[in-house]
Amino acid sequence: MRIDPVTMAWVAGLYFLFLLLIAKLTTQRATNQDFFIGSRQSPWPVVAFGMIGASLSGVTFISVPGWVGGSQFAYFQMVLGYILGYVIVAQVLLPLYYRGGYTTIYTYLQERFDWHAHKTGSAFFLLSRLIGCAFRLYLVALVLHTFMLAHFGLPFWLTALLSIAMIWAYTVKGGIKTIVWSDTLQTALMIIAVIGALLFVASNLGECFSVINGLKTIWASEHTQIFFFADGWTDSQNFYKQFLSGILIVIVMTGLDQDMMQKNLSCKNLRSSQKNIYLFVVILVAVNFLFLLLGAGLYVYAEAFGLALPEKADLLFPTIALTQFPVELALVFVLGLLASAYSSADSALTSLTTSFYLDILDRDEQDNPQQRQAIHLGFSLLVFVLVVLFYYLMQTNAIDALLQAASYTYGPLLGLFAFGMSTRRQPIGRWTPWIAVAAPILSWLLAKHGTTWLGGYQFGYEILLINGGLVYLGLWLTSRQQRRNSLPFEN
Repeated sequence: MRIDPVTMAWVAGLYFLFLLLIAKLTTQRATNQDFFIGSRQSPWPVVAFGMIGASLSGVTFISVPGWVGGSQFAYFQMVLGYILGYVIVAQVLLPLYYRGGYTTIYTYLQERFDWHAHKTGSAFFLLSRLIGCAFRLYLVALVLHTFMLAHFGLPFWLTALLSIAMIWAYTVKGGIKTIVWSDTLQTALMIIAVIGALLFVASNLGECFSVINGLKTIWASEHTQIFFFADGWTDSQNFYKQFLSGILIVIVMTGLDQDMMQKNLSCKNLRSSQKNIYLFVVILVAVNFLFLLLGAGLYVYAEAFGLALPEKADLLFPTIALTQFPVELALVFVLGLLASAYSSADSALTSLTTSFYLDILDRDEQDNPQQRQAIHLGFSLLVFVLVVLFYYLMQTNAIDALLQAASYTYGPLLGLFAFGMSTRRQPIGRWTPWIAVAAPILSWLLAKHGTTWLGGYQFGYEILLINGGLVYLGLWLTSRQQRRNSLPFEN
């Protein structure tokens, strides 16, 4: 390995100290309003750029390049669906949230339905974001442990605890006010790391170290097929299924997710927030393509130089980066890795705290900051426990596992919001939690046995649509028509 674990540890420590400095500069006289929504004073270009890091996270940074070996560029079909999904978020959901003046978006469910829907939606968000945050942090903790902290004889659980403790330390006071600025730095480091890695790989594959020739070699490889139509709807990688899944995943994992919306709601007004979304999606599509191109390049590089592939595809990028890259570039990789972990986990912890404090406990935004900090610590410990469990139980590619989990946990949110915004009917409140629990279970059974029941059809992430549809149907069957002058989003 060209970079020794001691050097990596020093770099990680200095990076953490720099994040603490940002936190100190942004948390002087910080209030609950600063923690929750940055007092609605965040500059939209800064929010847009910082959201890239939170959206991509360690899952994209580590897992997407490794995923290319098994699925080529099929993931990009879903990324193209993201574009339409973000248009829907900007034009339909953001106006709804700004009109309501919400700090937490699940307040809409209280106003549109009742207490039961509010608590159900909040609970499913907490479950979804807990799992998502743990997935993302697990990947980075795995790499840090494998290539750095195991050298010092530390067990994995201590690596995970140190990782989550550092994130807790710089977010506990400032929350969103700190994250908006820290994520800007972290997004920049992630993009610099992936571009540097791609240039290194390409230059070593091209004749006379030509980057252009190297990129042509990568593009001509067997790993770069984007569109999959041949096997029709029975193929889980079919273009139409992936494109539809991309639209739905953006709607639920951004538009109906307090974590991502909390940053958008910190902008000064609706117009700024919408501009933030449109700038964000342009950068997001480009960066995702870079990660896929890097993944293809890493596989071609490994084949060209006879390198053994790691047992876990998620370790492909870090293995080559820390054994083949020059020391300077390897250090940039380490910084990008740390940035990818912190940029998603920091906002996740903040949104979990916000939703539990305001939605579950029904506390006022101006209430006890000490209680808010205790909740923040509690969620940090929960994420730590899940990360350790994933270390011993995870078998599949992390990004695939994350999207599969999202298809089940976000379905009830999709059904609740879709029903509320498209009908004037009022469900019987006590049935809402039962419907929200039953729908993911039925969806899982359908996905598990769908190949047998439906003549070979393989469900992909579009099971999210089935899940949300079952919730919608259940709410319809247990509801009654009510008189309203207009639908909620028409007011």
